[in-house]
Amino acid sequence: MSDVLTVFAVALAATALLMTATALTARRLGRVAVVDVAWGLGFVLVAATSAVVGLLTDGDPLRRWLVLAVVGVWGLRLAWHIRRRAVGHGEDPRYEKVLGGPLGEVGLGVAVRKVFVVQGVALWFISLPVQVGAVSEVWSWPLVAAGVALWLVGMVFETVGDAQLAAYKADPDRSPVMDRGLWRYTRHPNYFGDACVWWGVWLAAGLGSGWLPGVATVLAPVAMTYFLVFATGARLLEQTMMKRSGYPAYAARTSMFFPLPPRA
Repeated sequence: MSDVLTVFAVALAATALLMTATALTARRLGRVAVVDVAWGLGFVLVAATSAVVGLLTDGDPLRRWLVLAVVGVWGLRLAWHIRRRAVGHGEDPRYEKVLGGPLGEVGLGVAVRKVFVVQGVALWFISLPVQVGAVSEVWSWPLVAAGVALWLVGMVFETVGDAQLAAYKADPDRSPVMDRGLWRYTRHPNYFGDACVWWGVWLAAGLGSGWLPGVATVLAPVAMTYFLVFATGARLLEQTMMKRSGYPAYAARTSMFFPLPPRA
C-alpha cells in the first residue's frame, strides 16, 4: 500500500508542475488551447515518473516498461498532432465557451479554475491504472496482452482517422462533409480510438494487476470515455459542426461514436 500511495503522490506532484507551466504558457500566448498539447505530454510524464518510482518496488519490470511504451507512443503522437494542427490558429471556440470569453477578458484565474485544475485532476485520475501498474506484480499476462491489443486498435483508429481527415482537407474537390474511410462508420474515429487506448491501458495495467486493482481503477477509463463523448469531446464539438452544411444529414446516417454500418 505504501508503494501505491508513493506513486500516487509523485504523479500528482508531476501533474501539478506540468499544469502550472502550461497555465503560464497560456498566459504568455493568450491561448488556453495549449493545454491540449500538455494533455498528451502529461500522461507520458506520469507514466515516466511512475516507472521511476516502480524501480524501487517489487512491480514487474517488463510490464512497467511496456505500459510506459504504449502510453508514450500514444501521448507523444497526440501532442505532436495537436501542436501541428494548432499552428496558425487562434483560441479553440470550445474553451472560449467554457471560460465565458477570451482568456484576455476573463483572466488567468478563471482559466486555472475552469480548465487547468480540472484537466490536471482528470489527467491524474485517468492515469491511475498506469500508476498502479508501475508498482504492482502481474496477475494475468493474457489480460496484459488483451490490453495491448485493444490499445493497438485504438491507435489505428486515431492515426488512420487523422490521416484520412488531413487528406480530405487537402483535397480541393472534397465534398462538404468528411464521410470517407473510417469517418463513414463513426463521426469521431479519433475519440473512439482514444477510448480504446485507455480501456486497453486499464486492462494491461489495472485489471492485469489483479481484480482489486482493476475494480479500484475502472473509473479511470470510464472518466476518459465520458470526457471524450460528453464533456469536452464529441458532444461539444458537434454543437459547432451541426451548423455546417450537410453535417446534419451526415449525422443522421452515421454513428456518433461506436463504428457501425451507415444507416439508410
